[in-house]
Amino acid sequence: KYMRDPKQLPYTQLVGFSEKQLKEHHDVLYAGYVKKWNEIQEKLKTADRAAANATYSEFGELKREETFALNGIKLHEGYFDNMKAGGNEPSGIIKEWIEKDFGSYEQWQTDFKALGIAARGWVILAFDLDDGRLYNYLCDSHNQGGIWNSVSLFIMDVYEHAYFLDFATGRKAYIEVFFKNINWEFVNGLIEKYKLPQFRG
Repeated sequence: KYMRDPKQLPYTQLVGFSEKQLKEHHDVLYAGYVKKWNEIQEKLKTADRAAANATYSEFGELKREETFALNGIKLHEGYFDNMKAGGNEPSGIIKEWIEKDFGSYEQWQTDFKALGIAARGWVILAFDLDDGRLYNYLCDSHNQGGIWNSVSLFIMDVYEHAYFLDFATGRKAYIEVFFKNINWEFVNGLIEKYKLPQFRG
C-alpha cells in the first residue's frame, strides 16, 4: 500500500547539464530516498510503539527519518518536474502572481537566486493557502524549513550533489544554467491542479 517506485525523469537532457550529472542525481540520490522510504515503511510494521521515547526509540527514529526520506522524494520529484530542455519564459497566472507579490519578475528572481546561495539544501517558491500569496523559502534540510498549509510550486536543489560533477564549487554558475531550463508551464499546471486561484488573497 505504501511502497513507492522511483519516477522516471520527465526529460532526456537539459541545456548545460551532462548526462552523468543528471543520472547521478536521479538514479542514485533520488532513487536512494525512495528505497529508504520503502525500508522505513516495512520496519514501522513491527516497531514497538510501547517503547516510544523522546530521547531514543526505534519508533521515534523511524518516524523522524520517514519525513526526511519522503520530503527527499517529493522535493526531488518537484525539482525534476519543473525543468525541461531550454525551458520557457514565465507567462500566464504565475507571472501575474509573481509580479504582484514580488514587485516584478526580476525582483523575484534576484531574491530566489540569492536564497540559492544562502541555502544549504533547497529553495522553494510556495503558495500560502491561508493568506493567498507567494513566498520564497529556504530549506537547509529535507525536513526543515517547510511551511504548513502551503503548496510548493517551484523547487531548486542547491545541495552540492545537484551540480558538483558539472560545476564543481561553482554554485552561481549552476543556478544560472538551472534558470535556462525552467518549465513554467508545469508551474501553471500545478496552480490549476490544486485550484489555487480560489485561495488567492
